[in-house]
Amino acid sequence: MAIQHAAPGDLIDIRPLGTHLRQTDSATLIRTDHLEVFRYVLPAGKVVQEHTAAGLMIVQCLEGAVEFEAKGRVQELIAGRMLYLADQEPHALKALEDSSLLVTLLLHRA
Repeated sequence: MAIQHAAPGDLIDIRPLGTHLRQTDSATLIRTDHLEVFRYVLPAGKVVQEHTAAGLMIVQCLEGAVEFEAKGRVQELIAGRMLYLADQEPHALKALEDSSLLVTLLLHRA
């Protein structure tokens, strides 16, 4: 069965998960040829090794706190903060608390 993503005009709930965070999986919310938006759920202590994204990336912290490493800096991304990275910018992260992020990728697919 195909994964259902939001259609244009659909409402998408991105409120903090709160006590349900640890029982919720990461999920892609929108997927088109040139745009992908997903909620990335990270339990406290989760480490994501350095990697790159396939497009310009915007990361918004919905809840929790994440140590975000990119461009030679380590910054604390907390609820209410966001950052963006250029296409193919290497980055890594570590969840300091149970956290969820809203990640938007502007892709260069043909």
